Amino acid sequence: MQLNIVNDQLQIEFTWKEQLLAVRFQKLWLIPLAHIKQVTAAKPQSSWKELRTPGSMIPGIIKAGTYYTESGKEFWYVNRDTNYLTIELENESYKRIILTIENNNYWQQQLTQG
Repeated sequence: MQLNIVNDQLQIEFTWKEQLLAVRFQKLWLIPLAHIKQVTAAKPQSSWKELRTPGSMIPGIIKAGTYYTESGKEFWYVNRDTNYLTIELENESYKRIILTIENNNYWQQQLTQG
């Protein structure tokens, strides 16, 4: 997965494997920076009260796709890594995007500036 900031938008680009595991049909996801409320690098809370539809889940290995929680609709693409990036959104269909990426602290700084 590749993150970029292009024209005041966060661009998330998925590989074909990530698209397959997350059952995400779009390679690019564009989110206006103005719709990002908060960004954290802490481990996100997960609960057994989640409905996965669609997506993939192998406990301890991967959690990918759309999940419905008490907070609303969320997108997860996390693996065994602990480099979490949680992006809380407003005015979007998803309430949160939770990713594991190598440079999570860098992206937290980039997305909270401005």
